[in-house]
Amino acid sequence: MERVTLRIPKQQIDEVERMVDTGEFPNRSEAIRSAVREMLNEHEDSDRSNDRRGWAKV
Repeated sequence: MERVTLRIPKQQIDEVERMVDTGEFPNRSEAIRSAVREMLNEHEDSDRSNDRRGWAKV
């Protein structure tokens, strides 16, 4: 596994921390890995249907 450094707005990190605190994820890294997996799966699905979606949503 590789290490990646990224900047995320505090509000989003606070939400991730809440998910960790409530036990939805064991830690921040796993929560972020899960979000990346979901994004990649959605991208793959949109490629199949030619329905392109932007990921610059805030």
